[in-house]
Amino acid sequence: MSKVIHFEIPAIDPERALSFYAATFGWDSKELAEGAAYWVCRCGSASEVGIDGAIMTRRAEGQPVVPIIAVDSVDESCAQISSKGGEIVVPKFEIPGVGFKAFFKDTEGNIMGIAQFA
Repeated sequence: MSKVIHFEIPAIDPERALSFYAATFGWDSKELAEGAAYWVCRCGSASEVGIDGAIMTRRAEGQPVVPIIAVDSVDESCAQISSKGGEIVVPKFEIPGVGFKAFFKDTEGNIMGIAQFA
């Protein structure tokens, strides 16, 4: 069974968004890599229920908040998604040192991501 393990919040002004979430909810953040425009957010302590996420630079108008689901194989999951009526909207790509991701649209039009960790 695959589980939602992460979320991504797109922002027009990531610094403003980071400040908002830090001041409002106490989230800590750290840029993934210099110039990556992707900040990993710790959204509570490890002992609390819930998941962590990220704030990233918005890439397109209307880009949604996206949940990320952990999978054993992005390739197999993409095939399964397509065979069950979903649509791959961003094909598999590598995140160096982390693994692979892809994004899909489910049968209801929702965009979600899948991630395979190295």
